[in-house]
Parts: sequence; C-alpha cells; structure tokens
Amino acid sequence: MKKFTSILMILVMGTMVFSGCGKDTVDTKAPTSNEAKQNVETKSAGDNAEIVDGRFVETRKITVEVFDRGNEGGSKPEDNAYTDFIKEGMLREHNVEVTFVPVPRWTEVEQLNNLLAAGDAPDVCVTYSYPTVQTYANMGGITDLAPYLEANKESLSNLWELLTDQNIYYNQDPEKGTIWAIEARLANSNRINTFVREDWLKKLNIKEPTTLEEFESMLNAFKDNAELLLGAESKNMVPFSTSYDIGWRNDHLLASFIPSNMSDKDKYTLGFDDRRLLYPGIKEGVTKLNEWYNKGLIWKDFPLYPAGDKTEDNMMKAGYVGAFMHNWDYPYREGEDSINNSLKRMVGPDSGYVAIMPFKNDAGKYVKYLPQPVDRKIFFPKTNKEPVASLLYLDFISRPETIKFLQIGKEGVTHEVMPDGAIKIIPATGNDIMNSASNIDYTITNNGLNLGDAALNIKSIGLGYVGVEPSVIEKAFKYTTFDGVYTENYNFGEIKAEEGMGPVLTEKRDRFLTQAVVAPASNFDSVFDGGLKDYLSSGGQAIIDERTAAWEKNKK
Repeated sequence: MKKFTSILMILVMGTMVFSGCGKDTVDTKAPTSNEAKQNVETKSAGDNAEIVDGRFVETRKITVEVFDRGNEGGSKPEDNAYTDFIKEGMLREHNVEVTFVPVPRWTEVEQLNNLLAAGDAPDVCVTYSYPTVQTYANMGGITDLAPYLEANKESLSNLWELLTDQNIYYNQDPEKGTIWAIEARLANSNRINTFVREDWLKKLNIKEPTTLEEFESMLNAFKDNAELLLGAESKNMVPFSTSYDIGWRNDHLLASFIPSNMSDKDKYTLGFDDRRLLYPGIKEGVTKLNEWYNKGLIWKDFPLYPAGDKTEDNMMKAGYVGAFMHNWDYPYREGEDSINNSLKRMVGPDSGYVAIMPFKNDAGKYVKYLPQPVDRKIFFPKTNKEPVASLLYLDFISRPETIKFLQIGKEGVTHEVMPDGAIKIIPATGNDIMNSASNIDYTITNNGLNLGDAALNIKSIGLGYVGVEPSVIEKAFKYTTFDGVYTENYNFGEIKAEEGMGPVLTEKRDRFLTQAVVAPASNFDSVFDGGLKDYLSSGGQAIIDERTAAWEKNKK
C-alpha cells in the first residue's frame, strides 16, 4: 500500500486579542508563506499523522461551517440527508469525522467575526467577505494555505480540477506568496434579475417594459389601478419593493447610470465596494429611487426590516408587490413554498413573476456587472489543528459524484431523470429538503448546477424549480447575464487601508443610501453628499488613495 506522511504546520501563537474579547495579544505578525513552509518541513519528518491509501491511520475530527438560512419547514442545516452523506463519505474515504456548525446566513460576517474573535470558529470557514479574512490574517488568526496546498497537491486532484490554478491562487500575495483563502468556483455568473407581475401586465394591457421610462410608467399604472388589481386590499399596493441593501436590490437600475466609457483604472481604484457605490452615475440612480419613493411607488416601510426578515417575501406571496429586483431566480426558490407557488395558491393560478430587462445604459446596453468565476472564500482559522484533513474534506466535496448527489439528491426522492437525461427536481420532505438552490451551502467549492455537461445543466436548470414552467427559468437565466460586463481581477497585493473596514463601510453605505432614498426631495443632495463624505472620511478615501498608488506602481 502506498504510504505518505501528511504535512502539519506548527506556528507558535498565543491567545490573541480581538475586538471586545479582552484577551492578551502575544503575536500578531502573520508569517510569510516561506516561513510557514520551513515550519512545515521541520515538522513533517516526525509527525504521527500517517495516511495509508488516502485514509488517516488514526481518526481525525474537523468542524465545518454551514449557512443556516432559517427556512420555515426546511431541514436542519447541520443534520440532514446531505450532512449524513458527507459524514459517511469522509469517514469511509479518509477516516475523518465531520461536525457541521450552523452560522446564520444573513449575518454571517458579524457572526464569523464573533467566532474568530472568541477562537471558536469552525475548522473550515466560508464567507463572501475577503476583507474579513484579510483582517484576521494580519492579526495572525488565519492559516496560510500555500504550503499545505503545495505539499498535498497530489492528494487534492478533485479540488484542483474544479477550481484550477485561477481560483486556488486568486488571492495569493504576489510578494509574500501567502494564500489566506481559496475561491470557490462560480459555475455560472447569474446574479440579479428585475421581476414583474406578468398577470398585472396582462390585466392592464401593458407590454413588458424595455426602457426606464416604460418601467416607471408601469409603476405608476400599478399605483393608479390599485383597486382594480387588489380590490378591497388596494391600500396594500406596493408598485416596487426594495430593502435596506439599496446597492444589491436596485443593481440593474443603478448600473444603467454608470458611463460605458469608465476606465479600467477607475474600476479598480473605485471598485472595492461590491455594490459599486463610488462609480460615477450611482448618485443619479439613487436620485431616481428617491423620486419614486416620494411619489409613493416604493414600499414605504422597507427601512424598518433587517436582513433575513420575511415581511417583504410575505407581501409578495400575498400578491401586493408589482415589481422588484433580487437574486436571478428569487421568486422561484424554496419549492412549494416559493414566492411564485405561494402567490398562485393565494391569488390564482395565472399569477406570477417573470424576469424583464428595462434598464439601458448610455450605449444602449442592458449592462450587467458580472464577477470573475469566483464565489465564496474558504479559509482555515489558526485554531484549525487538522489542516490536511480539512483540505481532504474540500477535495471530497469537489468530487464530481459528490457534487452531483449534493445538488440533486436521490432519484425518486428529490429528482426525476427525464428521457433526454435532464434532471427535474421534485418536492422533498423531512431530512431530504434542500435549504438552498442546488444545495450550495454544502457544495462550498462550487456554486451553480454542475452535472458535468453544459447542455445538460441548462436543460436541468429549466426543470429545477417546482411549479415553474421551464421557459420562465430559461428566460431568467438568459436575462441575468445579457450584455454582461465582467470585472477584471488585478492582484497588486494587500491594500492595507482595507483591513478591518469591510463591515464598517458596508454599514455606513447601506445606512446613508437608505436615508437618501427616503429623504424629502429637497433634502436628497445634502443627505447623499453628507453620507458619502462620512463614508470617505471613515476610510473610503484612504482605500482609494492606496489603490491608486498600487495601480500606478504596477501598471507603469
């Protein structure tokens, strides 16, 4: 039997102090990848972590983060058919016991900060916020993955094949060589769509809007015909709904105001905010939202409800909301309990939302700003004592057969196979319920249906939503990336000014944009400009300045 010795890294680190935890700091200097590699090589000859044919001789134990979406009627995120599949597979293939640790999806950054600060973070962590990772890496709280990836590459063939060098090395420091996090593979670039009640359009004899002017005229028609559309419940009419996350929930509108000739330099220096707050034209887009709000076209109470609150979803299910922007398939998610299916039960079988494209930019394009094929950031906190076992976990969930099972489940229980080979998802019950589309909370190295065949993926995506015609999904799939513009990744190394600023600036951004939308029209400029000034003075301008210097240094 083939034997090899796994690599364990010992980096001396005392208990660290993080915000509010009251512990003493011993060492906050993060080692370079070369220093870590030397420590690994020193230890490798004498460690006891022997592996035979891919299995640890002695059982290893790891903990893994899983998002808890708080779905009513869903399965327990830490204990269901899919966690059982992973646990059994990891024990069988690698002799590793896995325990899942649920973290609330909609406050994951805050919760992860608390867990890292307390030294209680799971061994395998996942987040959408790289600045969070970088902050704790600079404090000595994150494991440098570079030496482990290099030393165990032969044992991680599935991980490497799925992610490729692009995603493995996406965040590697160009000078130090450190890798604090690897990037999951984004199987498709679907992000956001604009949705409208198709039955309302038909009832009012309105064509699907294809311009901003037509969209606004449609919203006015919804408001003016509230009694016709809602009858005795006309007071509940919401022509357009949004949330406190103005940048995400109005993305297509705001993007249409961004000049098409924006330079690559400006995209880099101003592009650290994932909602493109600092891009030119954004203020004009928010001005339009303020105008709609003051005309009574936007849900007046949207600022009252935080992330994860179901009030807005319930309004959509009850039939009160005419249009909104959200994740590309949002009204079709959650099977029988989806917004569309709930709407059909409460309002009628002909009711439902469809995707539209009404927002053109100055070049006449329905521009969608789309990301590189990267998704969640996967990292190991320094408290992880089993980095090799953790990497083998990532390799196991990156196997094509593992991804396929996690995404479609058991035939006859969660899916049916069509004559042409396409997969049709069917309603599940109990432990077989998937709490997220394609079970992305377990396929943390992959986001998006991945059956190994692009044509089969598209066919199956069209069939993957309970109670929704495939043509409706195919249209949403097409529109979400139509006229897409992909952002470029410029890796100029760490931007020091960004350290620890992610949550702070995000909160300031969301707060002042919300305040600007609901402000009286006469106060809009002062509210928006004052909020932006505070954002910049609180760290935003320092990031711009450092990014500008990095651009000029590296692009000479």
